Formats: sequence, C-alpha cells, structure tokens
Amino acid sequence: MKNISIEFKWALLFSVMGLLWMALEKLSGLHGTYIDYHLYLTNLFAIPAIIVMVMALKDKKKNYYGGQMNYRQGLVSGIILSSIIALLSPLTQWVTSFVISPEYFPNVIERSVELGHFKTTAEAESQFNYPTYAIKGAIGALMMGIITTAIAMIFIRTKNSTSDGI
Repeated sequence: MKNISIEFKWALLFSVMGLLWMALEKLSGLHGTYIDYHLYLTNLFAIPAIIVMVMALKDKKKNYYGGQMNYRQGLVSGIILSSIIALLSPLTQWVTSFVISPEYFPNVIERSVELGHFKTTAEAESQFNYPTYAIKGAIGALMMGIITTAIAMIFIRTKNSTSDGI
C-alpha cells in the first residue's frame, strides 16, 4: 500500500480540486444564468487537471524513485493515479449533482431543449442525469489521465535512462 500512497494522496487532491471547480462554476452562474457558456468554459478545467497530474508524477519521481524515474515507471504511476481518480469520480459527481449544484441538470435539460439540441425533454433527460455523468466522468477521467501521463512522462522521465527505451 505504501508504494501507491502518493497516488492516493494526489487522487484525493485532484477530487477536491474538481469539487472546488464545480463550486466555482456554480458561483459564476455557469449552472444557471450563464449556462450557455458552460459547454465551453468547463473545458478550462483541463489546465489545473494537467498541472495536478504533472505535480503528482514529479512527486512520485522525487519521493518514491529518488529522482530517477523511467517512462514505464511513470506511466504505471499515472495509470494507477488515473484509476483511483476514476473510482472516486462517481462520488465527486454525486456531490456535485446533489449537494453543490442540484439545479444543473434541470437547467441544462430545459436549455438544451429550448435551443433544439434535443426534440423532447425526455431525450435531454436521458443525457443529462447523474448515472450518465457518473459513467462518462469515470471513463473520461481514466482516458484523459492516461493520455496526460503518456505525454507528460516524455518530459518528466529521467533522461539517459536505458532501461525503458524511451
């Protein structure tokens, strides 16, 4: 367990950051008055998400591998970190959906039908609901975490490491 304690720490920090981001979105009106902009502005979360992932990998390199981490070791660490984040994702989505911003789904359903993205409220409800967001969030967290790790490790890995071929 100690060998993945760094990943657990950073997964919890990532999850808290995600909840704070959702609270910021709600406070700024992106879940209500300015919901039309939500689709675009929510993607800015990628910036702090990437920063946290890179910080986690650097922490693992420094404090677990003693400053010498090859690409494969970092990739494994990032996959573990992404998996933990993905496992926590349904919980953070529940907190977002039912505690932070319970009005988000009704608002986005209504607006998406008004704009003609869906013909009926039932169609919109099938897309904008907790179970759908929980599943998509977990899959997205895992995929984006692995992609971010794969790219970040090109730069974070210890150079001149012959053991991993990269």
